[in-house]
Amino acid sequence: MAAVRDFEDLAIFQKARELSKKIYDITEKEKFKCDYRFVAQIHASVGSIMDNIAEGFERSGNKEFVNFLFIAKGSCGEVRSQLIRANDVGYLEADEYKEIYTECRKLSAGIMNFIKEIKESNLLGPKYK
Repeated sequence: MAAVRDFEDLAIFQKARELSKKIYDITEKEKFKCDYRFVAQIHASVGSIMDNIAEGFERSGNKEFVNFLFIAKGSCGEVRSQLIRANDVGYLEADEYKEIYTECRKLSAGIMNFIKEIKESNLLGPKYK
């Protein structure tokens, strides 16, 4: 695993950021944006992915980082559930739903792969040096 200096350099953070932008874009659609509570909920969930990757990284210990990555992965599942609900009630076009849902699944898999990589590493994190 290559050394990473900042959480912004992590591919999973960059993908989470892209997903967040897409979620914010779709919630600006006329049908979606009037459902204020739902919009707030999906914004919080997608933001939680990025935020937990960042917070875990900044803790500087791999065990804590893994814990926060699992929380980020859980938030990714929450976003997928909300996308399903948005699709079911007609807030999304079928193609945009499929694209964003697939992106979300890929991000979840990427987070899990990163968790496995960290767990298989014998590094503890900078705070233990």
